[in-house]
Amino acid sequence: MPGSTPHTDPVIPLSIAVLGIGLMGFPMARRLCEAGHQVTAWNRSRAKAERLQPFGARVADTPAQAVAQADFVITLLENGDVVEDVLFRQGVATALRLGTLVVDMSSILPRQARDHAARLAALGAMHLDAPVSGGTVGAEAGSLAIMAGGEVADFERAAPVFGALGRATHVGPHGAGQLAKLANQMIVGITIGAVAEALLLCEKGGADMAKVRQAISGGFADSRILQVHGQRMVERDFAKRAAITVQLKDMRNALSTASELGFEAPITGLFEQLFAQAADHGLADQDHSALFVELAQRNGMT
Repeated sequence: MPGSTPHTDPVIPLSIAVLGIGLMGFPMARRLCEAGHQVTAWNRSRAKAERLQPFGARVADTPAQAVAQADFVITLLENGDVVEDVLFRQGVATALRLGTLVVDMSSILPRQARDHAARLAALGAMHLDAPVSGGTVGAEAGSLAIMAGGEVADFERAAPVFGALGRATHVGPHGAGQLAKLANQMIVGITIGAVAEALLLCEKGGADMAKVRQAISGGFADSRILQVHGQRMVERDFAKRAAITVQLKDMRNALSTASELGFEAPITGLFEQLFAQAADHGLADQDHSALFVELAQRNGMT
């Protein structure tokens, strides 16, 4: 009827454990709390998890305690080795109830994701690898791009969880989510380099770098990297949002996976070297857009 309020289904509270309350884990867990879910948080540094208490989350002392009553477990950890340690050495896998769905939203190697899925299945637990793109801005806004690998039924079961965090796409079997994330990070890292090198060339030749960025916006070379990271380059704002070290890890994961598949990735190889050199030259903890600084220094530009 005209003027009526559209009907929306009420949120059915889910019991969700979130393991890893860092730059991404905090806003994502907070959104789950605000969506009405029952969240139990764990982090190696307890104080980071305690920041969620005002939003209604419980804080567990160990990851095994966090997952004991959970229907869903979300991991947001540093790398695949840390995920394996938390799942299989710190008691999480054996503390899970039968049928619990583990959603690993960390960025790890595809082969690690497949291994974790198989080992959890042997214990009666389900698994999705579902890394994200969108950074802290997307995590805050609930607009993350979520790339999920695993069984379709498990993906559909996770829809209420994903709905609070962003837009999820099922891209294939176990490990495929991590493959999609590697593709994302390859494109991000390579495009950061392309934007930085192009803008520096213009500045070296006497053009106004900010105006060049403005001029090509909306054309065929436009991209989110040009808009967001290009602006950071113009402003020389390299405060960490996603660190050089993280980008380097992702490029190396991509090269490792390419090697396993017998796939040649020369462009990614070049940019792995450039990000490695940037890290060696003191930029490791700067934003990944600080590859601009490495390229500027190579050209005697400050």
